[in-house]
Amino acid sequence: MHGTIAAIGLVLTAVGALYSGAAWLLLRRWREAAPQAATWRPAVTVLKPLCGAEPQLAECLRSLARQTYPDLQVVFGVREASDPAVAIVEQLRQQFPALDIDLVVDSRAHGENLKASNLINMLPRARHAVVIISDSDVRVEAGYLDAVIAALAPSDVGAVTCLYRGRPGTGLWSRVAALFINDWFFPSVLVSRALGDRSFGSGVTIALRRSTLEAIGGLQVIADHLADDWLICAHVRRLGLKTVLSPVVVETEIADEGLRAHVSRELRWMRTIRTVEPLGYAFMGLSIYLPVALLGALLAWPSPWALGLATLALFGRVGIHLEQRRRAGARLGYDLPLIPLRDGLLLAEWIAGFLGRGVSWRGRRYRVRSGGALSPLKG
Repeated sequence: MHGTIAAIGLVLTAVGALYSGAAWLLLRRWREAAPQAATWRPAVTVLKPLCGAEPQLAECLRSLARQTYPDLQVVFGVREASDPAVAIVEQLRQQFPALDIDLVVDSRAHGENLKASNLINMLPRARHAVVIISDSDVRVEAGYLDAVIAALAPSDVGAVTCLYRGRPGTGLWSRVAALFINDWFFPSVLVSRALGDRSFGSGVTIALRRSTLEAIGGLQVIADHLADDWLICAHVRRLGLKTVLSPVVVETEIADEGLRAHVSRELRWMRTIRTVEPLGYAFMGLSIYLPVALLGALLAWPSPWALGLATLALFGRVGIHLEQRRRAGARLGYDLPLIPLRDGLLLAEWIAGFLGRGVSWRGRRYRVRSGGALSPLKG
């Protein structure tokens, strides 16, 4: 019996070491850049659904307004005229008078996903044949639009999305939440794509032609779904078109909130992934490779092979963290002590993802059904 347990432990440490090494190498090879202006530069409408004055919202919106793109329309949308984001949009109009800015105030709900309802209300004001949907908390660098449009140019490409990094505040849990995105989610997407998975789609950027959007049934297809970004890209692939990653990486702002708020958000992401990719979610635990490798080393103790493989997994984990810090221009080593807390919490959230379907989103409680559909929960 002990031999079987030791063998299982050795396999776990090997998986952890292999995954961490592959993730680190793929991250090192990932070339993020904003290419120079493409020859195809169609008129573009960017849809920005807003809800409240989120942290650094003004700077996030200004980063888009600073793009040097020849024919750009930006449509903002809120549900209520009293939303504090309206004042920020008005300030943006004053700062960038030459930019074509539209603001839609419309409280109509078209389904349980209120962000999708906001987008549905905004879409009729979009004037151009290429549409980019982008979350409100996204900060972009110069050349962002050109990079995205260049990736959309081939006729067999139906949608373009982007990877992103979390930009933390100064609080502890904001920094821990950033490690979720930067150290785990980002490299996990690279590993999945290296294995042939093309299902990734992120609300930080989804660019597609208006004709493609109409062909999938419009934005109504996401009105009752939590995984709206994933679903749009899935519908695009069903048309026989590709969904591709742009080489540009954007940033998302992470609020200085408490542990409970961040865990609630991450658990919502976990349970959403489980409903849209149940088999993939089951194997996703192996991507939490450091706890997996350490567990394997414990089961195989005192095997020197298991200890060596677990050490390799640790080196890979630290390497990924330092590489992401370097790319973000952040101070190296500052958040290294948070790795045990981050990875332990991540493992607990993955396990909790199996234990229910309830999620919290913008003050409401829902049950996530198969495929990411939402059902409101009473009370």
